[in-house]
Amino acid sequence: MGLAKEFKDFALKGNVLDLAIGVIIGAAFGAIVKSLVEDIITPLILSPILEKAGLEDIKQLTWGAGIKYGNFLSNVITFIIVAFVLFLIVKAVNSTRKKEAPTPAAPPAPTNEEKLLMEIRDALKSRTL
Repeated sequence: MGLAKEFKDFALKGNVLDLAIGVIIGAAFGAIVKSLVEDIITPLILSPILEKAGLEDIKQLTWGAGIKYGNFLSNVITFIIVAFVLFLIVKAVNSTRKKEAPTPAAPPAPTNEEKLLMEIRDALKSRTL
């Protein structure tokens, strides 16, 4: 029974659940970014260039018998655009976050010696009155 309890404690920790949710949301967000890049941004940037070359898709570019450098170029361009879009998104999110002021550290508790000195001081004050 100990192994099952340990697994339950591990699987239900906040960090593990947060990580799982992050992976799922990341996959969904990745699909959105991929669609943005492949369906909107890449055609806008490459359409004029591909029209001049007489191609419909950059992946059609080949060299020699079968080297598909167009496919490689497509993946490089997609990576650069995805990285740039993610950079802009992270930058926008970071700028909207409120800057939290660091909380001042609490003063340290008085030591036993200081407590004793305060008691002596208080006793002397009350005695002189």
